[in-house]
Amino acid sequence: MHWEYLGGDTLLPCELLVVLPLPPSVNHQYATVNGRRVLASTGRLYKKAVASHLLTVLRQSSHRTEFLSKLESHALSLSLRFYFKTALRRDLDGGLKIAQDAICQSIDLNDNRITEIHLHKDLDAVRPRLECLLAIQEPITRSTRASRSLSMVPKTSHRNSPQS
Repeated sequence: MHWEYLGGDTLLPCELLVVLPLPPSVNHQYATVNGRRVLASTGRLYKKAVASHLLTVLRQSSHRTEFLSKLESHALSLSLRFYFKTALRRDLDGGLKIAQDAICQSIDLNDNRITEIHLHKDLDAVRPRLECLLAIQEPITRSTRASRSLSMVPKTSHRNSPQS
């Protein structure tokens, strides 16, 4: 992984920005072993490197405790900005899942807490990278009223439909 010259990592009370190398392409993320698709060594190494980098950023920030405590009770948004060398070489969504998993797993966060995702594709032939912004949104509130089930929804009657 090429981590040099990436820079720009910041942790504030309500957002974490990390600049990472581009994840491996989908073709290099997975392998077939005994007929099953599994994360290939390239994907495992990427996730391990992201975790190490992210934990270093957290460890060095004075906002670490406040940020981590808000993760437990707030909805989250994830913005991924991919800077590729060329416009047509890679798909925008190919790095989404591995980047999301790497970030969430490294801070022991279930990725179902992310309620909003933004993907961006830009070009930088000199410095390809992935800028990830994990932002705290509104607090999660638990609804006190019962949710409606399908049985509570009235069925549409065809009797009142105009006849042809």
